[in-house]
Amino acid sequence: MIVGMQHKFAHVNGIRMHYVEKGDGPLVLLCHGWPESWYVWRSQIDSLAAGGYRVVAPDQRGYGLTDAPEAVESYDVLNLVGDLVGLVKALGEEQAILIGHDWGAAVAAYAALLRPDLFPTLGLLSVPYAPRRPTRPSARFALATQERHFYQEYFQQPGRVERELEEDVRRALLGILYTASGDAAMTGRSANFVIFDKATRFIDNLALPDELPSWLTDADLQYLAGQFERSGFCGPINWYRNIDRNWSMTGFLDGARIMQPTLFVAGEFDGVLKIVGKDFDDLEVNVPNLWKKHLVPKAGHWVQQERPDEVNEVILKFLAEQSNNR
Repeated sequence: MIVGMQHKFAHVNGIRMHYVEKGDGPLVLLCHGWPESWYVWRSQIDSLAAGGYRVVAPDQRGYGLTDAPEAVESYDVLNLVGDLVGLVKALGEEQAILIGHDWGAAVAAYAALLRPDLFPTLGLLSVPYAPRRPTRPSARFALATQERHFYQEYFQQPGRVERELEEDVRRALLGILYTASGDAAMTGRSANFVIFDKATRFIDNLALPDELPSWLTDADLQYLAGQFERSGFCGPINWYRNIDRNWSMTGFLDGARIMQPTLFVAGEFDGVLKIVGKDFDDLEVNVPNLWKKHLVPKAGHWVQQERPDEVNEVILKFLAEQSNNR
């Protein structure tokens, strides 16, 4: 584990949230995605703390040691943003630099739109800001999934994918992490859990490596598996079950642009960029103060784990420049 890091808890927005903390200085909140936890920021915590920041990485709602409410609607985007707002307040701070990966990036984008006073600086990893579309997500799923499953549509049925993932948590996590990585892309592995045959299950479409990639040790995998063996997958999957609800609740954000200075980082082989290619192309329009789009060569979806040194370097450079501009 990281030397000098502390595990703490805060009561925020009606839940008990676990987080880890290290360092002193301006607050940086690191928000993970699916299927992750605070631990995916293990290589950024030390780097940012050494760079003069107070670094806090929570287990978000439903994950790890943080509470996992039963109600599906407890995981809508207003609750997820409310958790971050409550955490900033519980930490005794007035503002935070917000950096998110995957679902954490999506929630960070909403937080930046809804509370620009609290979150003046933004970092998005893997998932670019996507303005609200005129069509309900489930309607788009219906058109896109006539012949094959799309994983977000597959996740909507309560209990189905949870049962699959919990059959062998370690194997499931390894398969997800490897299949979406740059390592799998470079070996030409054909597994694809994003779009897959309707005669198969989600977990049938995971590639498994012959040996662990260099960025994922057995101890790393064991720690992550232990967290999901404790928490289960229901809470994390419930984030996906609120996609329509989030759309319904945020009509007032039609046409909204993120005005904060923003960094975007993704792996060259990140499959998300194929799914939301237009949003990636339009970032300069939708985020007028975009500092940089940075693609990391040969990396996949787990960019801050796969290429930590390069990601740390670009984040620190971005934050230093924002500090100099104040």
